[in-house]
Amino acid sequence: MDRISALRNVEDALRAFEHGESDLATTEQRVVTVLRTYATEFDEDARAAYRATGSDAVDGTVVVAPSEPEARELVRTLCDVDDAVSFDLDRLG
Repeated sequence: MDRISALRNVEDALRAFEHGESDLATTEQRVVTVLRTYATEFDEDARAAYRATGSDAVDGTVVVAPSEPEARELVRTLCDVDDAVSFDLDRLG
């Protein structure tokens, strides 16, 4: 999915919400799906989405990275935690 397609899909989701054709939870899910699809479908890049589970400091954090070790480091950086914080990563999609 290219950037223009992603933006159009998000606009469609927002328009449906504004017109009362979709509730907030459904709109959020549509937007998240568009973002994850966009973030993981780069033609020349084998990136994937990963969700951290475990410690409250990182639980639920989703990152896009080319590998699990790089995803783990990105989670640590974004959540400002050190190596002592333990968590698992689940590959999404």
